[in-house]
Amino acid sequence: MSRRSSVAKFAVLAIMLFSSVLASAAADSPRETAIKLVAQVRAADYEGDRPALARLYAELAPFVNDSAMGSRVRYWRGFALWRRALNGFNETVDPKEQQHDLEQAAREFESAVAMDPKFSDARAAAVSCIGFLIGYFQGDPARIEELRGRAGPLRKQAGEEAPDNPRYLWVMGTMLWYIPPERGGGQDKSIEAYEKGLASARKLKGSVTDPLEPSWGEPECLMGLALASLNRAAPDLNAAEQYAQSALALVPNWHYVRDILMKQIRDAKANQAGKTSP
Repeated sequence: MSRRSSVAKFAVLAIMLFSSVLASAAADSPRETAIKLVAQVRAADYEGDRPALARLYAELAPFVNDSAMGSRVRYWRGFALWRRALNGFNETVDPKEQQHDLEQAAREFESAVAMDPKFSDARAAAVSCIGFLIGYFQGDPARIEELRGRAGPLRKQAGEEAPDNPRYLWVMGTMLWYIPPERGGGQDKSIEAYEKGLASARKLKGSVTDPLEPSWGEPECLMGLALASLNRAAPDLNAAEQYAQSALALVPNWHYVRDILMKQIRDAKANQAGKTSP
C-alpha cells in the first residue's frame, strides 16, 4: 500500500470518527437528554415504577434553569412525583411519604407557572396535587384553608385559559367525584368531565409535536371513565370493562389498568353474575 493511499484512508477514518463524535454530542445535548428523561418518566408512570420516578425527578434537576425549557422540565419533575404519589395508592406506602411527594410536586408545578404564566397544564396539575393534600389534612382546618387558598386561583385560571384541555378535564373529573352535588360536583359531573376530556384529547391527537409539551390525556380519561363506571351508584360494568380495554389498547403496559382495575371490574362482574344466577 502506498504512503499516499494510507494517508487518504487515515483521513477518511478521521473524518468518520469526527462525524461520529459530533453526532454523539448532538444526541447528548441538554434538550435531547431532557426529552429522553421525560419519555422515561411517562413509561415509569404507566409501569407503576415508583423508584424510577424518584430517580428521574432527580436526573431532570440539571435542566430546571434552562431559559428555553426550564418551565417544561419543572412540569415533568412535578409529574414524576405526582405520579409517584398516585401509584403509591396501589401499594402500602407511608402517607407522609405521599404527602411529601405531592407537596414537592405542587411546588414544581407552581415554579413552572412562575416561569411561564400561560402554562395552564402546570396549573391544572398543581390543583390535583393540592386537592389530594387536602384529603390528608381533614383534621387541620388552618392547613386546609391554606391549601384551598393556593388551589382556588390556579383552578380558576386554568379553567379560564384552557377549558377544553383534556388534562385539566381529567383533573376536574377526579375532583368532581368527591365534591357534593350541592357544591357543583357529583358522579354525573365527574363523568361528564371525563367524557369531555376524552373527546378533546381525540380531537387534539397529533397536534402537539414538541415532546416536552404535555400531550397525555386520552388513556387517562378512558381510565377515569372505567373507574367511574365501576364505582358509580348504579355501576355499568360492561362500560367499565370497555373503557379499560380501550385504555389498554393505547397503553398495553399500564400496570394499574391491566393488573388492578381490570381485576376489580372482572371481580365485580363475577359477583354480579353470582347474585343473579338461580
